[in-house]
Amino acid sequence: MLFGGTLVNVLTVLAGSAIGILIGNRIPEKMTKTVFQAIGLFTIVLGVGMAVKGQMLLIIVFSLIIGTILGELMSLDKQVDELSGVLKTKLRLKNPKFAEGMLTAFLLYCVGSMTIVGAIDEGMGNGSEVLMTKALMDGFSSIALASVFGVGVSMSVVPLLIFQGGITLLAYWLGDFIGKDVITELTAVGGILLVGLGINILEIKQIRIMNMLPSLIVVVVLIWLNAYL
Repeated sequence: MLFGGTLVNVLTVLAGSAIGILIGNRIPEKMTKTVFQAIGLFTIVLGVGMAVKGQMLLIIVFSLIIGTILGELMSLDKQVDELSGVLKTKLRLKNPKFAEGMLTAFLLYCVGSMTIVGAIDEGMGNGSEVLMTKALMDGFSSIALASVFGVGVSMSVVPLLIFQGGITLLAYWLGDFIGKDVITELTAVGGILLVGLGINILEIKQIRIMNMLPSLIVVVVLIWLNAYL
């Protein structure tokens, strides 16, 4: 079933988020802060592990530069803040970490190699085993994330569905054009964004990661241009 793995992934994140929100209110503030820091450290380590796999360094650098310029011109961070503000008002939420939780969960769930490889496999008719495994992992991690960030984690299923489902659809239409180099360099750029996200979580310095997200699209375009021009 096309999109079957992604739909299961969405359900596991929602279920895990619900559990995390329920237990989050019962966790002492001191422990929540420590868990928050642990998530930040894990995010940095995960990001470094992904980033060092990149091989096309110039393409990675230019992707980040061009993507960030595009993100700044579009003011993505302000748009997301406004959108999260509207959602918080309509849902009557008071959690100040709503937008941060949604972004953190989205990046952790969507920029890894399992996401890309699994979505491509599903789109090309090779089964959903990778995405099913990822769905199980995301379900458990969403418990920890939601206990710290709250309902914002559950809202990450919207960009998760669009991003992961979009890759599946592209693979279904253009499977032959998605090579290993695209997966490798896209994962590397995603890893760099995760390092920045980890720095934000640890409150070392606030980096506008949201405005860098277009880099994930730019790197794919640059690799295709490099291969076919």
